[in-house]
Amino acid sequence: MEIKTLSGIGLSSAFPLDKATSQTNALEGAGKFFQELVGKVNDLSQQADQSIQKLATGENRNLHETMIAVEKSSVSFLFMSQVRNKALEAYQEVMRMPV
Repeated sequence: MEIKTLSGIGLSSAFPLDKATSQTNALEGAGKFFQELVGKVNDLSQQADQSIQKLATGENRNLHETMIAVEKSSVSFLFMSQVRNKALEAYQEVMRMPV
């Protein structure tokens, strides 16, 4: 059995020497993640609003599609709030650690 190496992965990439740079990258990554999450939840909410408006004006007669859009929006918002709660709990746990 032949084991091929993974190019671009090494000890230096797993454990960077510059801690300030790695912390900055981690913060940017977390910020980007939350920004994308909020953007997607906002998009689903707007799609649900448009679907409700189309149903109310008679453009769309599919009630089930409207309900699916509303439930997608609701579930995504609940997911986002749970992610936020877990992130806050993790932050509070780190702050409680003795130095």
